[in-house]
Amino acid sequence: MSATSPLRVVVAKPGLDGHDRGAKVVARALRDAGMEVIYTGLHQTPEQIVETAIAEDADAIGLSVLSGAHMTLFKRVRELLAERDAEDIVVFGGGIIPDADLQPLAELGVHKIFTPGATTTEIVQWVRGNVGDASASPA
Repeated sequence: MSATSPLRVVVAKPGLDGHDRGAKVVARALRDAGMEVIYTGLHQTPEQIVETAIAEDADAIGLSVLSGAHMTLFKRVRELLAERDAEDIVVFGGGIIPDADLQPLAELGVHKIFTPGATTTEIVQWVRGNVGDASASPA
């Protein structure tokens, strides 16, 4: 990515969850901050999300998970990225995710989880500081 290229972020709603307002708000905030955002829509499989990220040359994937299936869905996305030699794509997300699952998700390689109450400003600042040319180790 050159210094003048905007960050490219895929925002996705994996699984059966049909509530996408939060994902759309985050997608718009990232876009308004100058990033290129590819919103995949509802009911995407991890395979579809990873394929989109690779095809779009994305720097990051942001997953919104409200269904309770976050451990399975984040793990599968990370596995598929590894299989496709695309582990440089930063994975972050948000939703209704218990505090007890934050560390296990980090251990899977999920870089950041935003829980209810996170502001769009926090999310934009984190993406700017941790995606692309910035250091992006899981935290």
